[in-house]
Amino acid sequence: MAKKICIIIMFVFLTDYIHSSDADVTESGIDLSQMISNSGAEDLWRIFQENPDSESSADILITLGIIGKGNRSIIENLNNYLIGRNLLYKSGFNTDYSLVSACILAIMELGDSSSYHALFSAYCAGYPEIITFEAYGALDVIPGNLHQYLLNVLWNNPPEEKLAAFRAGINSTRLGVSERGQIAELALEQALASTEDNINLNVMRYAAVLTLTQLRWTRANALAIRHYYRVQSDFLNGVISKDRFIEAIACLGAVGNSQAALVLGLQLGLINARTKSTGSFDPEITLAIVQALGQIGDNAAFDHLLYVSNLLYPENIQAAAREAIENLKWVR
Repeated sequence: MAKKICIIIMFVFLTDYIHSSDADVTESGIDLSQMISNSGAEDLWRIFQENPDSESSADILITLGIIGKGNRSIIENLNNYLIGRNLLYKSGFNTDYSLVSACILAIMELGDSSSYHALFSAYCAGYPEIITFEAYGALDVIPGNLHQYLLNVLWNNPPEEKLAAFRAGINSTRLGVSERGQIAELALEQALASTEDNINLNVMRYAAVLTLTQLRWTRANALAIRHYYRVQSDFLNGVISKDRFIEAIACLGAVGNSQAALVLGLQLGLINARTKSTGSFDPEITLAIVQALGQIGDNAAFDHLLYVSNLLYPENIQAAAREAIENLKWVR
């Protein structure tokens, strides 16, 4: 039904265009129905270019999305049109949101992976939430290697676009656990590699850690250790909150191996020594470390966990230490 309506719309536009032209249709022998059949999407695009801001422009764009499938010229024209709109909007110019929305819908209908860049630029342009949602929805449904496209953005694009690519990837309904894990791993790697204090990279780093923890993505063990040391330093210097430090500990517990167990075991040993000599310790951080060591299950932490019972820790920490010891793996 939608296709029939759009064909009728195209017919009306072509009729109006021909009737408003100086050409004498009868004398020139032009048959309107034949012109529609032969010209199709190309003529409709030409009409749109001549009157890009008319009341009918949005309808033309939607129609092009239906009749232009497989037409490389139409696909490229719509991609470039959307990219141009995005650049103007980001530069502070007013834009007709209905045209942006219609173009996104048309591109989604065309379903060509060459449109990833145009849609991603719309996703990052700062449009009202509804249009941003439309751009993301189109990006997520168009066939193609979206996973690789987002990885390329994480490698090559500026920080704000890296963050956008990361969010698009981990929220994607079409990407599996493995693909989302790779995206979160690369996001953490890129954020840790940067020497600048960039808010977008910082947000991406902390969000990537939460994602890796949730996915239990063990390939990120070395990155999680690097993140832990950076966060520990920032926490001791009062730069970040305790919650961020506890998140870093939890990530080591979820993705860590024997190396992570050594890192956390050393930290628990220091806490035990301080607790024995001064009676001072942070119960939340101590509990988080004990629980993380239990998750990893490496027996390198045995002595430190066992020593917890000799100190005046509260029962929740004592119970966590006993449970962690039960979870340790021993080679037979």
